Amino acid sequence: MAMYIRVKRSKTTYFIQCDPTETTLDIKQKMHTLIDQPVNDQRLLLLNTREILEDSKTLADQKHLYMLPLVLPDDNEFEDVNIVQPNDFYQSRDADGGNW
Repeated sequence: MAMYIRVKRSKTTYFIQCDPTETTLDIKQKMHTLIDQPVNDQRLLLLNTREILEDSKTLADQKHLYMLPLVLPDDNEFEDVNIVQPNDFYQSRDADGGNW
């Protein structure tokens, strides 16, 4: 049974078609074809807990996979997760007087 997961990095979102029997490593390999980053330089996390997904676990083993933040190395350390929530967008617009 095919499913889609959403992988988010900064201002870019990727929708990946996958199967629940695929592993996290399989998803990283799919991401490699899209972003040209080696799988060893990718970390996929659960959004709500920031838990790093293990490469050997299947998607069926994971829970709450509706969106996965992707982090990449930056100066020998992985960058912080930075996902703008819709409320943040509206607050910045309102603080600007709504003049866009």
